[in-house]
Amino acid sequence: MDKKQAEKTQKPITVVIIEDYTLTRVGLRSSLNEYAHINVIGEACDGIEGVEIVSKLKPDVVLMDLGLAGMNGIEATSKITEISPKTSIIALTSHDREEEVMAMLGAGAKGYCLKDIDPETLSGVIQNVAKGACWLDPGIARWALNQFPRPKDPTIMPGGMFTDSRTQLTERELEVLRLLVAGKSNTEIANELIVSVHTAKAHVCSILQKLCVDDRVQAAVKAIKENII
Repeated sequence: MDKKQAEKTQKPITVVIIEDYTLTRVGLRSSLNEYAHINVIGEACDGIEGVEIVSKLKPDVVLMDLGLAGMNGIEATSKITEISPKTSIIALTSHDREEEVMAMLGAGAKGYCLKDIDPETLSGVIQNVAKGACWLDPGIARWALNQFPRPKDPTIMPGGMFTDSRTQLTERELEVLRLLVAGKSNTEIANELIVSVHTAKAHVCSILQKLCVDDRVQAAVKAIKENII
């Protein structure tokens, strides 16, 4: 069975688009519905309407703009994370300032895409994030590396706590972390490293514990911020 045939046999990923520009929403819906593994089931033009729609439809993924009327994308992301915790949110925006990126990830977004992303790549991001991966736009990742140089003494953290994230991780965990930062799902990590999915999940859980973070996005941000990989 080839990739396209496999996609047809899988349950489509349900998506809601929250975007204030009508033409952008129409274009996104039209482009994404070309993919058998994606089904756009709802749209909203502002944050308040978006939260209401998501609370009713409980989609797998939300594509969220930041500059929304009534309730901005960061606030809407925080609300949706509370009312529909199984819904993964991907920022799809032209906003790329440090504080906006960090606030969006802190609110619970699992991905951050800039609007110049091509439809094929976006469809892949949606698929991977729906499986539990995180994804940062390459431009954001490069910016993050430039904005957050490695501390002079990485073993000393605020409050006098001593830690060295790099030495805490095994070589295999560093490999897994690199793949995690690249947005790979547990299945893709397992395939690339030729291990079972159970083993890949165990490595990810160990990484989260050692880095003292709650999820994959926080792990990816910390890995970039502290130059662990």
